[in-house]
Amino acid sequence: MITKLRRSFVLAFLSVIPAGNPLFCGQAATLQAQTDIYRQIIIPETLFLDSPLPPVATETFTPIDLTKDIRLEHLSFATQYGMRIPAIAYVPTHIKGKAPAIVIVPGHGGDKTSWYAVYAGLLYARAGAIVLTYDPIGEDERNSTRASDTRAHDTPTNLLHPERVGGLMVEDILQAERYLSQRTDVDPRRIAILGYSMGTLHAAVAAALSGPRALILSAGGNLDGPNQYWETGNKINCQIAPYKALNKNMGNNAGLLLYQHISETTNTLIMNGTADGLITKFNEQQPWFDDLRARIAIPQLPNQHLPETIFYKDVGHRPSFVNRDAALWLNHQLHFPNWTDAQINAFPTITAHAWSARNNIPINKGYDTPTSEGGVEAIDLNLPGPTRAQLQAIPDATWQQHRDLYTWDAWLTHAEAAEQTNR
Repeated sequence: MITKLRRSFVLAFLSVIPAGNPLFCGQAATLQAQTDIYRQIIIPETLFLDSPLPPVATETFTPIDLTKDIRLEHLSFATQYGMRIPAIAYVPTHIKGKAPAIVIVPGHGGDKTSWYAVYAGLLYARAGAIVLTYDPIGEDERNSTRASDTRAHDTPTNLLHPERVGGLMVEDILQAERYLSQRTDVDPRRIAILGYSMGTLHAAVAAALSGPRALILSAGGNLDGPNQYWETGNKINCQIAPYKALNKNMGNNAGLLLYQHISETTNTLIMNGTADGLITKFNEQQPWFDDLRARIAIPQLPNQHLPETIFYKDVGHRPSFVNRDAALWLNHQLHFPNWTDAQINAFPTITAHAWSARNNIPINKGYDTPTSEGGVEAIDLNLPGPTRAQLQAIPDATWQQHRDLYTWDAWLTHAEAAEQTNR
């Protein structure tokens, strides 16, 4: 998986690190050199990321003024094999100076039409941020039928390395960050990534590589060891294979090392529920994260950003990054142009269920319950619900003519060909 030349270099370097957990090396310089090796070689090659990443090559289409203060920009940008990612940017219509920016990373089956992606886009655009939402591979405009909640990327494949799928999802986030950082109206030092559920894994890996200003992981972030949450279940392509590969090539310490790399540059907030049966399967509640903090704390890094946590009692699986706690935390990281803490504290709230029903933007079946997504207490600014048609980035004629630039089936053909070439 790692080339012979690079593998010999990596092994030679690691052989001089003091014995014991590599997180507790004696010198800050050695720690930085080790981090660089993981960021530049081990993680990218483990997940088959492009190196260097392709040019962003943004293509824009006709925007929509959804309200007097929010514009929907329709666009796509490049990813692996010359393919493209359909995306929507929620842009404040009156930007003064450089704006902060946010990437929304969906959960399993989610895409840019998911209620929480739409809500986060609208909410934080009101705050004065530019928010990017996009379709993961296999969903919406990256599906051959342009359907949502298909989980097409879970289809069994002929890939020898199904971790390529998770790697693509990570590369998509890196490209989304690069797109935002290249906008003339964005402050590249104030970019955040918000990941939900499955997206917490991909967002964490991307953050370890790119070092954004802030990272929120909701309903996840429990980056555990071998044979635990991320290596079990039935999500082979997007979760199990990539995490197993990372653990294998990171000395069975993938979670610890990823968090160490993140903590060098990025402030992180983990938002979970005590009744989330998915991510608490291995008893990964507050004590687990307290132990994680202790294990990644390094005295030689005085400015280390150890992850913060919020656990909500009796709450299940949900994207909490649209609630008041998240808005306050993000304001401290990104300094929203339009909001103060006092304003955030004064805003009313609405449940996701009520907003979804009012705007006809459905919540994923099985998650529209008081303990799960339906019960999220989101900040209520009387946000409108765009139609599904308004959330399609690529004009129909363009998509029909160039569908092989977008879909799961086309990407899989490229990936299988790449494996044949490299055998």
